[in-house]
Amino acid sequence: MQPELNGILLVDKPAGITSAKVVARIKKIFGARKVGHTGTLDPFATGIMVCCINRGTKLARFFLHGNKKYEAVLLLGIETDTQDSTGIVTDTCDNVLFSEIKLQSVFNQFKGTIEQIPPVYSALKCKGTPLYKLARRGNPVQKPARRITIFNIEILRINLPLIHFTVSCSAGTYIRTLCADIGKILGCGGHLKELRRIQSGGFSITEAVKLSEIENFALSAKISHRIISMSNALQDMPEHIADKDLAKKIMHGNIITKKDLRPVHTETSEGFIKIVDTNNHLIAVLKDTKKRNRFSYCCVFNN
Repeated sequence: MQPELNGILLVDKPAGITSAKVVARIKKIFGARKVGHTGTLDPFATGIMVCCINRGTKLARFFLHGNKKYEAVLLLGIETDTQDSTGIVTDTCDNVLFSEIKLQSVFNQFKGTIEQIPPVYSALKCKGTPLYKLARRGNPVQKPARRITIFNIEILRINLPLIHFTVSCSAGTYIRTLCADIGKILGCGGHLKELRRIQSGGFSITEAVKLSEIENFALSAKISHRIISMSNALQDMPEHIADKDLAKKIMHGNIITKKDLRPVHTETSEGFIKIVDTNNHLIAVLKDTKKRNRFSYCCVFNN
């Protein structure tokens, strides 16, 4: 009997398939009990999806709010109801001849922390129903603006009306809304023509496996080499190697204090610390409460 696979699989999602269907295919290929992902990509978009398998789904919370990086193509002069190439054209403009200096100036306005209004065609929910379903029924719901951060935005090349660019941003940023907003400031409108996610949660597209290749890997039993172990997946989280006594305390849910762990700097990890055994198997993730000199339990794995 094959041992259960637990961990993270980085998938290079193709165009023309929903993120939910990618998850369903992964689940079927591996016969997994659970599979989840840490950030939806629109059907037309491609790029990295961080898929959590079986017990690895407990780690999804640590990647959901991770930063992202995208390669995108903005098409000026055409607005759509969805702010991307899949929507219905709502307005056009022929005046799209802008200088590189003008374009760079407008792009630079979006650097830093800004307010962004989520699109009415999005997976956000209103009373349990995704907004895109409400919009398709003719009942669009506009969510209030949310604070997002654009860490960097760089124009790669200009071939008007097309502008190729990269953007590094916080989770929850809508690149199609960014494109629409750039078009509005320029006065000609615009929409997102192409999108590829190249970084997510500290992982790069160069580490991902194409969905078309995953089944072949699974059949040849080579896919286990592409599964990132749960301890290695939390690559930037401070680590403590537990001895038998500490492991036993954790398995029994005993209170863990700072006396149980060597000094660990958790400031850069929001107070989280991963506990592994001598074989680098993840035992638990704890959080420094900063109070009462103790750690709280986030998740525990009985190995």
